[in-house]
Amino acid sequence: MSTQTSPFLLPDHLAAKSAPALVGGDEQHFGAIADALTRSIAGLEERLDELRRRPGGHGQAGLERDLEIHRVSARLRVLRRFGVDACLGRMVPSDGSAPVYIGRFGLTDAAGIRLLVDWRTPAAEPFFAATHARPSGLASRRRYRWTGGRVTDYWDEVFTAEGLDDNAALDDQSAFIASLGASRSPRMRDVLGTIQADQDAIIRAGSRGALVVDGGPGTGKTVVALHRAAYLVYSDPHLGEGRGGVLFVGPSPAYLSYVEDVLPSLGEDSVQTCTLRDLVAEGAIAAPEPDPRTARLKADARLVDAIEPAVALYEEPPTAPLMVETPWGEVWLTPRDWAEAFASAEAGLPHNEARDQVWETVLDILIDQVDGDEVPLHQLRKALARHEELTRIFGRAWPLVEASVLVSDLWTVPAYLRRCAPWLTADEVEALQRTDAAAWTTSDLPLLDAARRRLGDPGASRRRRQREATLAREREYMAQVVDRLKEAGDEMMQWLDGDDLRNSLVDESVAQAADPDLLAGPFAHVIVDEAQELTDAEWRMLLARCPSRSFTVVGDRAQARHGFRESWQARLEHAGLTDVEIASLTINYRTPSEVMAEAEPVIRAAIPDANVPTSIRSSGVPVRHGAVAERDTILDDWLVEHPEGIACVIGDSSFAGGERVRSLTPELAKGLEFDLVVLVEPSRFGGGIEGAVDRYVAMTRTTQQLAVLEG
Repeated sequence: MSTQTSPFLLPDHLAAKSAPALVGGDEQHFGAIADALTRSIAGLEERLDELRRRPGGHGQAGLERDLEIHRVSARLRVLRRFGVDACLGRMVPSDGSAPVYIGRFGLTDAAGIRLLVDWRTPAAEPFFAATHARPSGLASRRRYRWTGGRVTDYWDEVFTAEGLDDNAALDDQSAFIASLGASRSPRMRDVLGTIQADQDAIIRAGSRGALVVDGGPGTGKTVVALHRAAYLVYSDPHLGEGRGGVLFVGPSPAYLSYVEDVLPSLGEDSVQTCTLRDLVAEGAIAAPEPDPRTARLKADARLVDAIEPAVALYEEPPTAPLMVETPWGEVWLTPRDWAEAFASAEAGLPHNEARDQVWETVLDILIDQVDGDEVPLHQLRKALARHEELTRIFGRAWPLVEASVLVSDLWTVPAYLRRCAPWLTADEVEALQRTDAAAWTTSDLPLLDAARRRLGDPGASRRRRQREATLAREREYMAQVVDRLKEAGDEMMQWLDGDDLRNSLVDESVAQAADPDLLAGPFAHVIVDEAQELTDAEWRMLLARCPSRSFTVVGDRAQARHGFRESWQARLEHAGLTDVEIASLTINYRTPSEVMAEAEPVIRAAIPDANVPTSIRSSGVPVRHGAVAERDTILDDWLVEHPEGIACVIGDSSFAGGERVRSLTPELAKGLEFDLVVLVEPSRFGGGIEGAVDRYVAMTRTTQQLAVLEG
């Protein structure tokens, strides 16, 4: 490969790293990767065109065609997204065999020779797991830094004496440490090539039970969570998209925007991502719960359990007999008949969906009272279905119910709430009442979710009846068409079975079902970040979506705004997860030691046993203390001195923010990171655990500089 086309574009001060003995083998290998990518993309494009030209088909054949189009399209997106920069690095085995190149995806040449090993495969594990204490069979490892599709730096780590002979360009710091000083952007930076051994072990852990990833600020919890999502979908056949897939739950829309590019960059687009608000339609308009006492009451999972008796009150059979007059005589429903019909609902079927089942049982009980030889039963059924008093009484005993109406009634009808939640005191019932029933808060969301799951879609029965009526009209019309064709004397028609032809002509797709709720589950695995903030009631929302109880729980007890006194095991067992393992991250890769020196006392004063991580880097910049009036000057100076990077003002609602400077509360800043943080009047964040956590979280968002301003 000529120097003009070399993928290496090292700065002048790293010219020595451009020596052919150091990079010649890489250049040759990168050339083969480029050729293979071109060939693979062309082949996939041709395959996709061929698939799209095929007839859509029906049934299994149509499904298989659509799945293949999805698979080929997903592969094309990944290959087009990257060039040779899909290569993360290489490892040289200590047994003298050829170097192995690790990629974002696997790739072979035309002869089937492996050019890139997918980072998620067992064969790639030593690249991430090797340490000087445990080399994992490696002599050396090389990691690349890519900028604009060119290698702008690389680092070699040698694990054995033999590795020193492998033309290694040794550096005084690892690739990971060197990358920590890079400027941040509004999106999470790509760190796949620098995943550390402690992080990789958690990423590759099994999916059984609940794995808690416990770590303080800057330990890479979010990095681990996202890469674990991509790894599990790839490696665990029980978690694939067709088996339920993976749900990733983040703390805020700002957080999801920050990390939204990570999973696609890992070649994974099947993972569903959301916040807790997104799980419920009312979440889009829900306001924070204004009263702390009310919030605590609604956080109790027992209140979620109150949904069951609340629904049961809409499923009570009538206790009076009913005489129903028909053109063929009288039929009766006794209290026992009503009870039998109401008990016929299939176990586990949502209330609104079970309604049709119960109604059909009611009709069957009435029809069984007449002689089918003397009465046209299909006409009798139609007459009963239109009987005004029967439908009215049944509609009152088993009505269609909206989840929002049911929960609204709990907050506006004290007697209803007392009956459904008898453990509440009179004062607590009063505290939960409100004048505007639909003034939804975030604390209402678990109850709305539980109610919607228990009740089901009130429109499903209506759509089902509409669909059946539409199909009936279609069949009737097609029957007329067939009869007319036969009457016309078409010889071919005389040989065809009339019923078969009528059915084949009916388009059963005339009435489409409602769009599916992609976040309803069930999911095979759920990953939840900032999990220390979840209440028992909110955990119910997630447990309902993952019957297997396969979870990755990511969080930090010291960042729980409302306190977290118990252990992770005790907390999760109380929430409903019993098979719990803990994996701790203790190295702070983000926050400079100068900042942590001031942040640690802040949190230890409130939480003495906080898992405060150890910073492994220094920015050389001390924490700046000043007055609020200095805010704009600090920001202006920083923007001039730093043409790249992103800053954040935390705690100042009067600051509007801009293109490179965000304005956030401590709560919304969770999970994010910035080159500069300007913390405004942290003394006003309040006392106790909540105030200490807010100050600690805000201080530890920075990767370079922190300014603390007081009035």
